[in-house]
Amino acid sequence: MHHEHADHHGHAHDPSAHEHESLHTHGARVITPSDVRHPLDPLVESEIADAARILTDAGLLGGTARVAQLLPVEPDKSFLAAWSPGVPFDRSVVVTLLDTASGEAAEAVVSVTDGTVVEHRRLATDQPPYGQPQYLFEEYDRAAEIVKASAEWQAAMRRRGLEDRMALAFCAPLAPGFFGRADEVGRRIIRSLTFLRDHEQDSPWAHPVEGLIVHIDLTLGRVIRIEDDGDVPVPAGHGNYGLEAQGPARTTLKPIEITQPEGPSFSVDGALVEWQGWSFRVGFNAREGLVLNSVTFRDGEEERQVLHRASVPEMVVPYGDTTPTRFWISYFDAGEYLLGKNANSLALGCDCLGVIQYFDGFVADDHGNPVRIPQVVCMHEEDFGVLWKHTEPGTRGEVRRSRRLVISYFATIGNYDYGFFWYFFPDGTIQVEAKATGIVFAGAGLPGAANPHAPEIAPGLFAPVHQHLFCARLDVAIDGEDNTLHEVDVVGVPTGERNPYGNAFTWESRQLTRESEAARLADPAASRVWEVASAHRTNRVGKPTAYHLIPEGRSVLMAQPDSSVFARATFASRHLWGTAFDPAERFPAGDYPNAHQGGGGLPTWTAADRDLDGTDLVLWHVFGPTHVPRPEDWPIMPVDVSGFVFKPYGFFDENPAMDLPDGAAAEDHCAH
Repeated sequence: MHHEHADHHGHAHDPSAHEHESLHTHGARVITPSDVRHPLDPLVESEIADAARILTDAGLLGGTARVAQLLPVEPDKSFLAAWSPGVPFDRSVVVTLLDTASGEAAEAVVSVTDGTVVEHRRLATDQPPYGQPQYLFEEYDRAAEIVKASAEWQAAMRRRGLEDRMALAFCAPLAPGFFGRADEVGRRIIRSLTFLRDHEQDSPWAHPVEGLIVHIDLTLGRVIRIEDDGDVPVPAGHGNYGLEAQGPARTTLKPIEITQPEGPSFSVDGALVEWQGWSFRVGFNAREGLVLNSVTFRDGEEERQVLHRASVPEMVVPYGDTTPTRFWISYFDAGEYLLGKNANSLALGCDCLGVIQYFDGFVADDHGNPVRIPQVVCMHEEDFGVLWKHTEPGTRGEVRRSRRLVISYFATIGNYDYGFFWYFFPDGTIQVEAKATGIVFAGAGLPGAANPHAPEIAPGLFAPVHQHLFCARLDVAIDGEDNTLHEVDVVGVPTGERNPYGNAFTWESRQLTRESEAARLADPAASRVWEVASAHRTNRVGKPTAYHLIPEGRSVLMAQPDSSVFARATFASRHLWGTAFDPAERFPAGDYPNAHQGGGGLPTWTAADRDLDGTDLVLWHVFGPTHVPRPEDWPIMPVDVSGFVFKPYGFFDENPAMDLPDGAAAEDHCAH
């Protein structure tokens, strides 16, 4: 982790105060939010510190009480619509509290503005459908200490002849899933698998101790059960990836310099970003990481709404292995581990290249103290080739180059690293990419053995098949909050009266008017898209202004409907869910998927079958890779990119990028 504890600043509600901005090397700028001027501004250090103090004064924090999660309370939409600068506003946080001694959990809403605990309620973690708060950072070390102090674990290591390697063993802290076991239900459980190191700097992921599973009750502070199955040799090959192990570095790459001598084309005022007609506010929190608010596009003199809020609030990583060591693995990296809390500090020239704008972020640690994550969000421009071009015979032709605004962050959860990239284009298009990289999770086996669920990627090292299923939440607002949802397919027309020459095809649009109709699968063969349209506004050809969500249409959840992971990650069984907006519905697997028996989130909400005709809509889009690992994924896998496009369809009356400057006229070498 690369987090820093931040110093405490002044009061967070001085409207005359500004975020601190500093100039770093190579033109990179960093904004460290220190004061709040807008209801959608991200949490600042002083607000988190004040919330901890308020909870402590109320007797709810301190001693064995910990903060498992601290998130901003979203401002009400109607308040935002009426708000103007200078009007006072409340800043509140919702805090998940865990007593590590008793295992009792609670949720508190704290008004930082008023200095009060507005609400406090116990979480019924000991009653169906159960669920546990997110894991504390301190529980990772505590789990390892419990394992290594266990006589049963030590005996299992000795039995395998590994007693000399126990000191350098890495005991991974892994979310348990839910299987209804009597000694686990309603308890704070974590499982641990053991990996070995040959030396202090050795990567442990290359040396799994296959078949050794330790089940831990974190509240009791003891091992409740150990499974010790088999004696597969520990793979000997290393998985180290630094140049000291993989070098020397190649010398054939020449430098690439990205220069913008007049500076970038975007402007930044605190959390507000403006670029080529686009405007949005940058948010960041401990669970979702990067959040984009109030996304609009300037069309002439009009600021037109596109998205009220956009984020990737959940992802699940289910494994397809049947062995006792891994059948239970299905990590919810946001809901169990907190993506934002595990976010990286990004480095110029490494994570980001060019003229960069960074944003610092603040999260709470296990004790509620504010933690600054420096340079957690990166924003820059990239050239993106030709946007449009045409050449008439005998003319020079016209060509315009595209570029895109990139805003991104990375989070590391154990062995995997995830980058989340939002791209904005001058033609009104938005693209989202998730980049999965890091180290594949592997087990051991006999070299050359056949395994239908885990290919061998290095001698004796087998990496199970698994999925990375991300869920984007798009609170859409196409020219306002009254929207409709449609599914559009391209279809062939049978030869006959409607298609006398056999060449015809057309499109079919079907409105999804209720939530029961709006849980959908992609169909790449039909070029299926989902259209969000204004219920009141039309373009100059009389059609509703609209955007299309264009999916990649890769696999959804492969687990069977009667499985535990399907019950817990039902959201991942469809590419699209359309719901009516409810401010309490933020996380598609529910608020507490850790050790939850299932049914939370989208399946529960959509059971109400709410009306979607001309209402405030939220789209939930599932995307991501299904990973059959390969030798080239070892020792670190190259990024596996997945995502989707949100593209205007009749939102504009014509191509909105017609006024881009003519590069061909300005540069003689571009002319024919």
